[in-house]
Amino acid sequence: MSMSASMPALAAPAAEARPHDPARTACFAVHAASDPGVMPRVLELFAKRGLVPSSWHSRVSLGGEELVIDIQMQGMVRQESDYVAACLRGIPSVDCVLTSERFLAAAE
Repeated sequence: MSMSASMPALAAPAAEARPHDPARTACFAVHAASDPGVMPRVLELFAKRGLVPSSWHSRVSLGGEELVIDIQMQGMVRQESDYVAACLRGIPSVDCVLTSERFLAAAE
């Protein structure tokens, strides 16, 4: 096998190919042990879907033992956010994942 052979690239799903709810923002609060591997694992769940979170805020609290990550993802439908939350709960060192949602006010 030649070393110059190129590897096939995996592409993220096209944004227009997924269900989208522009009025909905999915919110995730991830509580985990303060482990440097947690943040890239959390971000990977969004990146492999071709998504960039609308907002990401992380902080270490409780004497440096707990990492809290607050993520908002505008346009994510409930089925997808429920699935992502379940995947977040399966990440090693994640203790708790809380979810909520926000909706844009309808124009009158």
